[in-house]
Amino acid sequence: MSGVLNGMRVVEGSAFVAVPLAGMTLAQMGAEVIRFDRIGGGLDAGRWPLAPSGQSLFWAGLNKGKKSIAVDMQRPEGRELVTRIITAPGGDAGMFLTNLRVRGWMDYETLSQYRADLVMVTLMGDRHGRPQVDYTVNPSLGVPDMTGPAGWTDPVAHAMPAWDVAAGHLVVSSLLAAERERLRRGRGQEVELSLKDVAAATIGHLGLIGDAAVNGCDRPKAGNALYGAYGQDFVCGCGRRVMVIGLTLRQWRGLVKATGSEAAMAALAERTGRDLSDEGARWQLRAEITAILRPWFAARRVSDFAADFDAAGLTWSVFRTVREALDEDADLGPGNPMFSVLDQPGLGRFPVPGHPAAFSAHARAAPAPAPALGADTEAVLGDVVGMCETEIAQLFDNGVVQSPRYSAVAAG
Repeated sequence: MSGVLNGMRVVEGSAFVAVPLAGMTLAQMGAEVIRFDRIGGGLDAGRWPLAPSGQSLFWAGLNKGKKSIAVDMQRPEGRELVTRIITAPGGDAGMFLTNLRVRGWMDYETLSQYRADLVMVTLMGDRHGRPQVDYTVNPSLGVPDMTGPAGWTDPVAHAMPAWDVAAGHLVVSSLLAAERERLRRGRGQEVELSLKDVAAATIGHLGLIGDAAVNGCDRPKAGNALYGAYGQDFVCGCGRRVMVIGLTLRQWRGLVKATGSEAAMAALAERTGRDLSDEGARWQLRAEITAILRPWFAARRVSDFAADFDAAGLTWSVFRTVREALDEDADLGPGNPMFSVLDQPGLGRFPVPGHPAAFSAHARAAPAPAPALGADTEAVLGDVVGMCETEIAQLFDNGVVQSPRYSAVAAG
């Protein structure tokens, strides 16, 4: 695959979201990414959602453009093969991503004995090495208690694994930073980070920790309202729901003008003695503002005002399900250069995203499907490990490695 990272080789031993996302991101920027799994598939091989065939859409989505090898790592020969792949020579090789912390043979201390300039990025659950996922990190840091309808007393978990996504991209930036130092100073290193630390750092950067410490209170649930400014959802006359934003002064003035509510907003400001050009005042008066705007939206269909809102440059959107977005939003299809419609074996035909960034020095690369489990085992053993065909055949015969092609030939 061509791209800004063309020539770089990264080995990935992973499961679930963050590290597979990191490896896929590097692959979509042109790196050769080799993912190894145990024979039969790793922990996430059958993760939902599934296609009608029973194959994992999740696994296919997070492993696009990678090479896949399947190895029996319970056996010494399998562990030796993985070690040789990770530490194979080459100025653009010797980089390893993992969230499967294995002491003894797949830790930095052991692997760096075979390649002193190894760059290894290890993602843990928390900094103590305990397992964590988004659904445990979020409650531990208080996020579900500020999520959900106003007045609702129960915590509300989030469907999107935000910390996994943030951690995945921090794995990418950490690898590239360590590789840059290796290029300049010739030394490798291990980079350790944890999912919980990524989440804790993020809520700290956003002022949430400072808010709790300085003000001594917890942020309340506010439903779909935009915290600290004005943003609210409304049900329209057609039954559809829209979200409108008045965060900046330009957004706020545009919304007021488009809804013809200038006089009502001026009266609200005069009655309360508050300046609605201040976003904090809009937050504190959000209930009164919403009461003014709600009848306007309730009397109109989305089609009545959509074109005017767009022409005025307002910040707004219609609430959709993913299926509705796929049908209605051109950004989720081939009209967006990030997407290509692919026939993915065993999964079906649907739009598949490439890398979101467009690099001016490189043509945008079309996304590549995920490989079948073990599809590249033979090629990696030959090209990376340097084994001959006889040695590779012996490994297949002994069940140390596996590939779909070899299994099909053997079965026939």
